[in-house]
Amino acid sequence: MSVLVNKDTKILVQGLTGKTGTFHTEQALQYAGTKMVGGVHPKKGGETWSGAGHDLPIFASVAEGKDKTGADASVIYVPPAGAADAIIEAIDAQIGLIVCITEGIPVLDMVRVKAKLEGSGSRLLGPNCPGVLTPDECKIGIMPGSIFKKGSVGVVSRSGTLTYEAVFQTTNEGLGQTTAVGIGGDPVKGTEFIDVLEMFLADDETKSLIMIGEIGGTAEEQAAQFLKDEAKRGRKKPTVGFIAGRTAPPGRTMGHAGAIVAGGKGGADDKIEAMKSAGITVADSPARLGTTLSELLKG
Repeated sequence: MSVLVNKDTKILVQGLTGKTGTFHTEQALQYAGTKMVGGVHPKKGGETWSGAGHDLPIFASVAEGKDKTGADASVIYVPPAGAADAIIEAIDAQIGLIVCITEGIPVLDMVRVKAKLEGSGSRLLGPNCPGVLTPDECKIGIMPGSIFKKGSVGVVSRSGTLTYEAVFQTTNEGLGQTTAVGIGGDPVKGTEFIDVLEMFLADDETKSLIMIGEIGGTAEEQAAQFLKDEAKRGRKKPTVGFIAGRTAPPGRTMGHAGAIVAGGKGGADDKIEAMKSAGITVADSPARLGTTLSELLKG
């Protein structure tokens, strides 16, 4: 079983007609099983987009797109200034899974989105994330499909590039993945570590986990505590962790808007300690995520 997406997921693309949306939609259409069913552009409704040997209808709104295609997911490549409104439009249309790739959305805009998500039936992944991919079934976002292999590892990460590292290495180790989920590095976002870890713990085909965090915030500590509490209830899977940004100077943003150590909180050492105390095996280098997991599984 996969989490979040599978071969039946039907996806609308918000921002399809732009350069970024076009490129990544073509990539997704070429990936096994992915069902892109249409694009959304308020000024181009009724037109047709062509790419990668496919013709997709463009709808004037997400609601119209969902009504005509039965879409249950959307991916957003809208520029930062309009991305929050695009997310809200998808929430209003009751899209179940909304994946926002856009980087640089103002924090106040995301606070507005977060309030809108409360009590809705929608789940937001991102923003500023690489998306989600279930091998041989569905690719939403910008992850390179060629490095994936169907298998048993659940990957969840705040870092885009380190998501790819974890996937590539677990493929090379012969373990493969059930699903890889990039939650994004912004301080205000939709889905958090705990949400994804809960899904992986509940999924019988996910036998082990890789969790990649970054400096900044307290999400990793909370996730470690969650895994610790679940282990006491008898729900436990072998887990490898890594924290990026260990050498970052305090007070300076590193890469993501959320990757900043401030007020004595969010440091790498605290996160690593929290992981270790929860029974997570922390890799000493991002280059050793796969081998660390292999060694852990061999005991």
